[in-house]
Amino acid sequence: MSAQSTDELLATVASIDLLSNALRSLDTAISAERAGEKYVAAHLAALRAAAALLASHAQPNNRRPTSVWVLLANRFPEFTEWSQFFAAGAGKRAAAEAGLGGAVTPREADDLIRDAHEFIDIVAEKLGISRQLTLPTQRAAIVETSGKSNVLPFKPRTA
Repeated sequence: MSAQSTDELLATVASIDLLSNALRSLDTAISAERAGEKYVAAHLAALRAAAALLASHAQPNNRRPTSVWVLLANRFPEFTEWSQFFAAGAGKRAAAEAGLGGAVTPREADDLIRDAHEFIDIVAEKLGISRQLTLPTQRAAIVETSGKSNVLPFKPRTA
């Protein structure tokens, strides 16, 4: 999936805070032991990143409550595919949050962590924010990095 950046937005205090929370949720997902916990935390990380993007371009909404994924696709059409992808995973997240065993496989959880990381990377780029995710020391060995550091840099996408 991709989202072509048409222009950078100004990051607001709220969007920076939400993006920081998204990174913390991603860190929680990486550190979690059970697949359901990983999936829930990764999905929430993506949700917070979407909220960060929407916070940078906030407009009053006098209509009924709407899913963040619907709002994101409407406000930023280049994120439609991402919105559909994460909206489709909301049911699995709810099942995992409810503690239903087998709702999510370890492979699905790991895949969602990677997808959420990519999504956060794209959102950070769209907001013009250079961020780095510091991984827990005990998990650093599972991530291939360019050096011996436990930092996974957000790298800008090239076309």
